[in-house]
Amino acid sequence: MKSITALAASSAQVDSFDGLTIQERADCAFASLAARRGEEAQCAAGAQALLGAELPAPGKGVLGEPYSCFWMGADQWMISAGYAAHETLDSEVKEAVGAAGSVTEQSDGWCRFDLEGARLGDVLERLCNVDLLAMQVGDVSRSRLEHMACFIWCLEPGQKVAIYAPRSSAGSLHHGLVEAAHSVL
Repeated sequence: MKSITALAASSAQVDSFDGLTIQERADCAFASLAARRGEEAQCAAGAQALLGAELPAPGKGVLGEPYSCFWMGADQWMISAGYAAHETLDSEVKEAVGAAGSVTEQSDGWCRFDLEGARLGDVLERLCNVDLLAMQVGDVSRSRLEHMACFIWCLEPGQKVAIYAPRSSAGSLHHGLVEAAHSVL
């Protein structure tokens, strides 16, 4: 069986425009983590041992190697790593947090697109109400983009973001991003 990307291709889609690149990231593994009631401190300690950093606060993310993580909701986070080396990321996270956290494999449930370039703000302002100019590295905003719930993570202020959305919406999200880029660039 051969794996396919969220856009149903054998390799990740890259769209280049004057001042913007949209790249499907098919090389990421995802796992969600939810701290169990009364076990928040133990869950956080286990996750910190794995990540090498504290679990991020609301509206924040932590970029690291090999693990990155962002806050999704009350005592909930999304953890990511390179798929080639961490195909069983959910097992790694579960081993780290033990019974203190609930872990779910999300690699087939979520997708990621990276947008990078000087015209990033011009495109995103047509799709969502996130104030990109106010975002700093590590800021994460839950928003609607092209009528889909997503997370927008600032990787480089005004220049690069990662957009996380349900994998079942990948085609619609990609279409919206490309159409907005065509209308602006």
